[in-house]
Amino acid sequence: MEKIGHYINGKRVAGTSGREADVYNPATGEVQAQVALASDAELNTAIEVAKQAQIEWGATNPQKRARVMMKFVDLLHRDMDKLAEALSREHGKTIPDAKGDVIRGLEVAEFCVGAPHLLKGEFSEGAGPGIDMHSVRQPLGVVAGITPFNFPAMIPMWKFCPALACGNAFILKPSERDPSVPIMLAELMNEAGLPDGLLNVVNGDKSAVDGILDHEDIMAVGFVGSTAIAEYVYSRGAANGKRVQCFGGAKNHMLIMPDADMDQAVDALVGAGYGAAGERCMAVSVAVPIGEDTADRLMEKLTPRVENLKIAPYTAGDDADFGPLVTKEAHERVKGYVDAGVKEGATLAVDGREFSMQGYENGYFIGGCLFDNVTKDMSIYKDEIFGPVLSVVRAKTYEEGLDLAMTHEYGNGVSLYTRDGDTARDFANRINIGMVGINVPIPVPLAYFTFGGWKRSGFGDLNQHGPDGFRFYTRTKTITSRWPSGIKEGAEFSIPTMN
Repeated sequence: MEKIGHYINGKRVAGTSGREADVYNPATGEVQAQVALASDAELNTAIEVAKQAQIEWGATNPQKRARVMMKFVDLLHRDMDKLAEALSREHGKTIPDAKGDVIRGLEVAEFCVGAPHLLKGEFSEGAGPGIDMHSVRQPLGVVAGITPFNFPAMIPMWKFCPALACGNAFILKPSERDPSVPIMLAELMNEAGLPDGLLNVVNGDKSAVDGILDHEDIMAVGFVGSTAIAEYVYSRGAANGKRVQCFGGAKNHMLIMPDADMDQAVDALVGAGYGAAGERCMAVSVAVPIGEDTADRLMEKLTPRVENLKIAPYTAGDDADFGPLVTKEAHERVKGYVDAGVKEGATLAVDGREFSMQGYENGYFIGGCLFDNVTKDMSIYKDEIFGPVLSVVRAKTYEEGLDLAMTHEYGNGVSLYTRDGDTARDFANRINIGMVGINVPIPVPLAYFTFGGWKRSGFGDLNQHGPDGFRFYTRTKTITSRWPSGIKEGAEFSIPTMN
């Protein structure tokens, strides 16, 4: 059986802690590998290696760092098929979806090629009598990322690409459920010219997370996962004086106005609600048709589409709409929420709980589930299910639909389908959610904007990638200079001013 260790100082190393976790094939339910869970000593070794390597890397000019990113992008294109196959094998998502996972990370690497421009400071000549002032952005040192199972390529690259481009060293603690791709990415970074020791992948569980949060040489931590853990990471990391950005759960609403193109809205709901088996923090999990007629038209078109979703292992290629859930525990949790929705009184229009595939009976497959007549007091509305379950909540008016999204505890993403520009403008201006789509179902910003939710979907002041990524992984230093010919004799005892 394959043994997956860590990646430290430019090479794969076996785990030495004696602790391991099973890595499953979600399509068959079989254990396909075992991943080492790091000890404190292994984590400390990776941090010390990173600390030493960062000194020279931080002094390397940004253009040379950018060239490493350029080469890394080329290598990602070269190895796209290999990365996607490894990702699908451990996660379960389809090959096209896996390639999308890699590409959205690749786009952040492309943005980081602009590091020389993004790291420029400011300068003011003659800010005072004979005084010049300038600012510079400098790396923090050693930083870390704790990333989730659902995007094992994209989110690690969202973290380590800007961090490295800024001159930091990086410790990556990926999910132990699908650990192969993060190590492959680290190998490609070294092949692209990144010096050894600057990107280390340490596999582990809560012990490794706590070790990162408590270590005095880790200056900043980025996290993506559930809200409960995001809040824990943020609180513990901040209490230890670290800069922390954490992104948690979501319950993304799509409002469908009476004037919306219903075919477009249904296409959007099917793709955004059921793609990747719903295991996306930007998945649409709540549809809010405005008015009974709109709701009836929506359900008439949506129900047969959900009934006819194609579910298959990743080896089926382009013939599958989505694959299995990632683990047996995830499968049981999602089925449990569907059971609860029925018990709470929602109408289960499409029931995918008993879906089974010949030859893959032990896989973690579940069919698409569609609820109608869901109310805001039900658990299937309040909680993040993270599975192929879509809830339709009927709203009588636009204001009622808007209120649903605005009063939910999560504020990651939201979308509106309409032909009316006034409604769209009002919606975009008033909604208290971080990422908004107008006739766009999954409003994930491109790499040169920033990604981040509001309310209990995000903790911290700065978002992921885009300009915020460079701000998060650097600190500003401001220098005020005056030379002897401009200095008056005698001590000055009052605070300097412009008077």
